[in-house]
Parts: sequence; C-alpha cells; structure tokens
Amino acid sequence: MKQWKRFKNSYFLHSFKRDRVAIVSFVVLLTLILLSILAPVIAPHNPYDTASIDIMNAEMPPSWMEEGNPDFILGTDIQGRGLLSTMLYGLRLSVMIGCGAVFLQAIIGIFIGMISGYAGGKVDSFLMRIADVQLSFSTLMVAIMISAIFQVAFGVSRYEQLAVPLLVLIIGLAEWPQYARTVRASVLGEKNKEYVEAARVIGLSPRRIRWRHILPNTMSPVLVISTIQVANAVMSEAALSFLGLGMPITKPSLGSLINSGFEYIFSGSWWITLFPGILLVVFVLVINLLGDWLRDVLNPKLYKG
Repeated sequence: MKQWKRFKNSYFLHSFKRDRVAIVSFVVLLTLILLSILAPVIAPHNPYDTASIDIMNAEMPPSWMEEGNPDFILGTDIQGRGLLSTMLYGLRLSVMIGCGAVFLQAIIGIFIGMISGYAGGKVDSFLMRIADVQLSFSTLMVAIMISAIFQVAFGVSRYEQLAVPLLVLIIGLAEWPQYARTVRASVLGEKNKEYVEAARVIGLSPRRIRWRHILPNTMSPVLVISTIQVANAVMSEAALSFLGLGMPITKPSLGSLINSGFEYIFSGSWWITLFPGILLVVFVLVINLLGDWLRDVLNPKLYKG
C-alpha cells in the first residue's frame, strides 16, 4: 500500500500524466500487445490450421472493395489465410522474438559490462575489444550469416521448426555490446562513489558490491536502451524475414507477411504488404516514442516538462 502511494506521488507518474504522446503511445502499445497475446481467442481464423484454409480464397481484397468477402475484413494473403488473423498471430511472434532477443542481450551485456567496468585494467580492455569487434559487424550481417549457415547445415525444414528460438539467439548475440558498453559506462561512474567505498570498508565481497549495490544504480539507462532494443529486434526480425532468412511463410510474422506479398504488390494485391507494414511501423513507432519519454524522465537534465 505504501509503495502504491509512493508511486501515485512520484515524479515518474506525474510526468507520464502530463505527456499526451506518452499516454497515447502506451495505450496503443498495450492494445497491440494484448491483441497479440489474445490472438488465438479473438482472431476470426487460425492461420496455422491448414484444414480451415482454402487456396481458392487467395488474394481476396478487403471486405469494403468490390470483390471483397465479409468474412475477411482485410482480405487474404497468397495462401488464402485471412490477413487480419494472420497479422495478429504474426504480431505475437514478432513480440515474442523481440522480447526474447532483448532479454538475452540484457543478460549477456549486463554481465560483461558489469565485470568490465568494475574490474578495469586488462580485463576491461579485453572485454571491450571483443565488444568492438562485435560492433564492427552489423546485426543483419551476423544474422544473415548464421541463418544461412544453419539452413545449409541442417536443412530448411529443420530451420522452420527452430525458427523462433534461433532468431532470438541470433539477434540476441548480435546486439549485446549495446548493453555492455552502456552498463560499463554507468559502473565506471558508480564504483568510486561513497556508498561503494563504504561497502568495501565494512568487508563486503566484490561480487556482492557489484550485483547488490552498483547494479540497481545502473538500471535507468538499461531500461531506456531496452525499449529501443525491442524495436530494433522486431525490425531485425522483419528484415530477416523479408530477406527470406527469418520466419517461414508457414509461421507468419509481420516481416514474412510483408515479404510474401511484396512480389504481388504491383499485380494489384497491395493489401498483403500494406497492412502488415502499417502495423509494424505503428508498433515500432510507439515503442520508440515511449523510449524517448522514458529517457527524458529518467534523466531530469534532459526533461523539459
């Protein structure tokens, strides 16, 4: 109860109430996440159920167009699946991959950044050189290379079965240096402060000082970067799917939907690419807007009210 009262009177909530862009972005993001989670319940059709899919319904336009069908509000894709249902399921996969990849990035990056910043010296130099080497390769380059090697080594069918965990692993391993460098910078600023010196004086172990005292004070930039990284992870998945190295067409994500409809866009079936593209842009946009607001709130020097 005391925590709730403290939250109600906090600067964080006060700032949120005064920022209309943050409120709208949060409502839109929460709505999209709930829609993705509840996709099996609210989706008119199940795009994974091949028995309910009729190829004769392929490339059917949205219901308000001349040849549209009321059963398919946003039309159908090239396999005859209802586009609205496929988008909801695809959004769920994109959210799962984005959040899973960021969780993996955070675990690796926070651990390495904490060790590097606190130890200093040769350990710091060695770990940061590894991060520099990783950053010299673009995320897409790393992801394309690993995806292509896996498909060649184990086959496309095996890749389709393990596409979700593999994409989480690929994107997570490609982006951890962002967390490592951010945490390291925060640790360098915290480790010489008085509370850390006091912890050393009373005999606390370096491990306890790092994880129980310094880590909580480095979480503000981590929270900010996490919002940005979720958006980046979703975009990376979409880019890989668009290139044919992400989710297979049998397990639709927003990226694979855009890819599958791209070659038909000039033949008149524009809705297959347009609607998933709009949903992807809106999802990434509201995450980035919330990330910008969170950065300003957690850094009062940047916040202009």
